[in-house]
Amino acid sequence: MSTRSPWTCILWDVDGTIIDASEGILRRLRVTLEHFGHTAPQRDELAHWIGPPQFESFQTNVGMTPDESAAAVAFYRSLARDEGYTAGARLFPGVADLIRDVAAAGIPQATASSKPEVQVVELMRHFGLTDDFRTLVGATADERTRASKAAVVAEALHRLTEAGVDVSRPVLIGDRHHDVEGAAEHGVPVIFVRWGFSWPHEADGAAAVVDDAAALRAALLTEDDDA
Repeated sequence: MSTRSPWTCILWDVDGTIIDASEGILRRLRVTLEHFGHTAPQRDELAHWIGPPQFESFQTNVGMTPDESAAAVAFYRSLARDEGYTAGARLFPGVADLIRDVAAAGIPQATASSKPEVQVVELMRHFGLTDDFRTLVGATADERTRASKAAVVAEALHRLTEAGVDVSRPVLIGDRHHDVEGAAEHGVPVIFVRWGFSWPHEADGAAAVVDDAAALRAALLTEDDDA
């Protein structure tokens, strides 16, 4: 039996797709918002915060100005550095095994996350997944220079191309409408995973929707009988 894929390369969102970092995100958000005089969010409000760049979220969700938002992001990041980027993070069931199997099948992979790249690198190292990706792409530290999903996808495709990867049939795995919309700017289809932090309508426009890692595996890998 040999394993192949309908895709020449696979891009992965991180928060809500590979990693559940909600425990640490919620804790840091509560401290940050209270520090800046705003009401702390509850867990059922996390869908407002996980996915888009936080520089954008502080403005959209609590009405901060760009300068206030930049200060809030800097404060939030200082909390993350102090406690460690991997604190409280866990893998979603079955996803790490799938990433390893995709890599073993020879299909190039990259992250394409709106999370700062330094955090993406630390998380992938922490969970032993670094070697399964050709490149780890995230937002720039300021969350302005490269922050939107479209910009991150563009950078991931660029780095894969520079590495000699065939990017003619890419796919992005994600859990928010930002993934669908950002990938669409580059003609990249999205397989939408339901285990992240989203509302049902956010899957609109996705090429496929899956409920668990087994269904995602079926969309990414097929086995041929060589006999």
